[in-house]
Amino acid sequence: MASSREVVVIDAVRSAIGKSGRKGMEKGGQLCQASAQELLAAVIRGLLDRVHARAPAFDEREIEECIVGCLSQIGEQGGNIARFAALLAGVPKEVACSTVNQYCNSGLKTINYATRALKAGDGEIMLCAGVELMSHYGMGSDVRIAFEANYPVRFTSRVEEIGMHVPQGLCAEMISEDEGHTREELDRFGMWSMQKAVEAERKGWFADHIIPFEFEWDGVRRRVEKDETLRPKAVDDPEGYWEDLKNLKPPFKPDGGRVTAGNSSQIVDGAAAALLMTADKAEKLGLEPLCRIIGTASAGGEPVPMLLAPIPAAEKALARAGKTMDDMDIIEPNEAFASPCLAFANHFGYAYDDPRVNPTGGAIAIGHPIGASGVLYFGEMVHHLKRTGGRAGIQLMCGGGGIGIATVVEAV
Repeated sequence: MASSREVVVIDAVRSAIGKSGRKGMEKGGQLCQASAQELLAAVIRGLLDRVHARAPAFDEREIEECIVGCLSQIGEQGGNIARFAALLAGVPKEVACSTVNQYCNSGLKTINYATRALKAGDGEIMLCAGVELMSHYGMGSDVRIAFEANYPVRFTSRVEEIGMHVPQGLCAEMISEDEGHTREELDRFGMWSMQKAVEAERKGWFADHIIPFEFEWDGVRRRVEKDETLRPKAVDDPEGYWEDLKNLKPPFKPDGGRVTAGNSSQIVDGAAAALLMTADKAEKLGLEPLCRIIGTASAGGEPVPMLLAPIPAAEKALARAGKTMDDMDIIEPNEAFASPCLAFANHFGYAYDDPRVNPTGGAIAIGHPIGASGVLYFGEMVHHLKRTGGRAGIQLMCGGGGIGIATVVEAV
């Protein structure tokens, strides 16, 4: 018989984030010549070493499974990257591995899958992770192969009516029109995200869980340990930064559009990982958890405009946790674009600039490495909850095709 068991978060780490850009480009990112497998392996090994330091009796062979989120599962991100990265990290061969794809939801899906498995009694320890090198494989790379080979690829009639694989940015424009957002509101949200992230970095809040990554590029050994996406000007010269934002052009709707690079997520490279256990196992190992997971959910919504399915997902997750949005000390909506974040705020009745919202910044400032983002921002949320002595937090993420996901955590 399945049992209901408490699931706790032991630790969460991530790589530093690199701007997207290939070698030879004017603005090649700091991870653009890295291997996705090696980057993920370094993050996994860094996480497990941190746990060993706290609990010498921790046995990696007791990890039931390593689950990795990844959108574009081609090239070195293909072939079940979870397995190869885990082996490169020195994870025992006895640990099973799987890779999941639910667009931007993928990383958080690993957390939710692992939570459900542990609650059902399928093991006592689960390793969750995510990776995306968008310098190598942009969104839609896997589907693009089929188009280039002239293989049949179909979408829903609504998607095909508007145009194959509708850009998410255009969906964000649709949401802003429906919700009545102004360009200034979207830009204010984007600036606020950047300011929070810059301030968090300066306080050392990121450094305490970023795993340095070393690799060779053009014969030079490089060490990556700091995000290259943050713009200190947002804090040091806010008036100048605001002018920069106002001068950006809306690429998805040139005539009267509101969505720009300044209020949208950055295309980046990165990886993240988290370790989950049953509360009983953590106690036996003498490990103090960051928090417990008390509600998970996924939901579908309109494929066009997509990005609003996190609303029903969050409603289900909160109900399962026995909480309301008013109970949350941290509200962590993924900043794929500012417009859905403002729509979530309007729906749930909090101000879009509520201090509970993404207190250390989000994907507009730090970046959105698709398959890793769910784990990355889950980690930011749970570390900040512990850091501030908060009671509870919720993470909600939109995804391509109109899928949403949410997870509710509570202090231990």
